[in-house]
Amino acid sequence: MTAAPDPSANPTYRAKVLTVSDGVVAGTREDRSGAALVRALTEAGFEVVDHQVSADGIADVGTALRGLTSGFTGVVLTSGGTGFGVRDLTPEGTRAVIDREAPGLAEAIRRASDADGRGFGMLGRGVCGVAGTALVCNLPGSSNGALEGFAVLLPVLPHVLGLLAGERLH
Repeated sequence: MTAAPDPSANPTYRAKVLTVSDGVVAGTREDRSGAALVRALTEAGFEVVDHQVSADGIADVGTALRGLTSGFTGVVLTSGGTGFGVRDLTPEGTRAVIDREAPGLAEAIRRASDADGRGFGMLGRGVCGVAGTALVCNLPGSSNGALEGFAVLLPVLPHVLGLLAGERLH
């Protein structure tokens, strides 16, 4: 992995995690991917200031993301709800909240998911974008997929978060 950002040197390196899963909300499934993202973010030097769980569906995801991004400068990583299941509507809920999409980030995450040669990355429907001064990125619901996606994002996050915080980095 790339050198971790130092949150004490730059207060913009803050993160929130949203696990999207009807099963986790119902208590019938363990939140492995959200917990793995919190660990990975912390190990990378981010201050994880919130970790929530939401039911699947456009309205539930949108409501959760509005709350997580309101007045927040940092990254919000979602895990789950990006596939083809009937209730997999995280991208649609995310689009209802973001102001601008960041398609290059989402495509990079999909390409990384294809690195194993099986081609399943093309099945990911996740989106990334900016909501106010927060970057929102949808990651797969599996722990491995979520961590792979985060590893792709990590090298560019300091630059993106600096820009969102109003720094002039060019």
